[in-house]
Amino acid sequence: MTLFRKSVEAMVGYVPGEQPRAGTKIIKLNTNENPYPPSPSVLPAIQAELQNGAERLRLYSDPAASALREAASEVTGVPANQILHGNGSDELLALLFRAFLEPNEAIAYPYPTYVLYRTLAAAAGAGVQTCDFDSDFNLPSALYGCDAKLIFVATPNSPSGTQHETQKLRELARSLKRGVLVVDEAYAAFSSTNALELATSEPNVVVLRTFSKSHSLAGMRLGLAFASEEIIQGLNKVKDSYNLDRLAIVAGAASLRDTTWTEQNVARVVETRERLSTGLMDLGYEVLPSSANFVFARAPEARTGKSRVELARGAFEHLKAHGILVRYFAERLLDDGLRITVGTDEEIGSLLSCLKDYAG
Repeated sequence: MTLFRKSVEAMVGYVPGEQPRAGTKIIKLNTNENPYPPSPSVLPAIQAELQNGAERLRLYSDPAASALREAASEVTGVPANQILHGNGSDELLALLFRAFLEPNEAIAYPYPTYVLYRTLAAAAGAGVQTCDFDSDFNLPSALYGCDAKLIFVATPNSPSGTQHETQKLRELARSLKRGVLVVDEAYAAFSSTNALELATSEPNVVVLRTFSKSHSLAGMRLGLAFASEEIIQGLNKVKDSYNLDRLAIVAGAASLRDTTWTEQNVARVVETRERLSTGLMDLGYEVLPSSANFVFARAPEARTGKSRVELARGAFEHLKAHGILVRYFAERLLDDGLRITVGTDEEIGSLLSCLKDYAG
């Protein structure tokens, strides 16, 4: 006998990228963290919150996270009443399921994409409609006009790194019969475009952002949702009361306002991304065009009788044996490649050298 709901008993939980122990000498290129420290304005903001023997920590944080939302409004131009804060964008995804899905209603998304959508659907007992991307990762036509309640599109997409045009997303949102389009922009800062305008122009669009990538604050767990005032009010009803701690709120606000640092950080990552892509192609890998802080590289055409799947898995194991972690997905349409986070120039040099040794 089990005490769990049937949907939970049957589901497979989300499997995050491997997390090495602190102090381990590992080059970590498997979870798309930023290789550089956060804005220098973050630490003083945290220290100010800890004055007088950290006396403020005895008090609950601001449930509205007003300082964070006001900073986000200043930087983006989106009114603060159309912004909601989350404990990472993952919490905001969970809130969308909590707020919009009736029992047995369905979600939809293109495949392959962020696997947490599937996990959250299983936990909620929701139906799932998926349709494959084509070889160029264009939005599948089957999504247009679909009857799912929540439609998720990550752009840039993970694990491919490919970008979707804002106009295509607008057309998708307007085609939906009764659904909400969730545009997951975790990696938007590394792209030449974004779809934030849809959050204020389309009544059924939610745009999500995270501080984990371009702001180097993955450890603080911060995310933002942008949408109509009506949607934000609804999400607020199902949000946990004090979902962000005091330190996260001030750290996020400080980082948002340091736009010069963010732009320089992003430019640095993008420059290294191009070096990584070129180096992989020189080794025979097929690298998808990336607008994110990672690349997806399909293994070279087999020259030794091994399949691309075998070569990709072998490269993953070879890198791991030499202290370099990347992401390998043993799933359909992904098992012939590696997703590699953009690290420092030194880290990327080590990775390319190790892959060259593996190729022989």
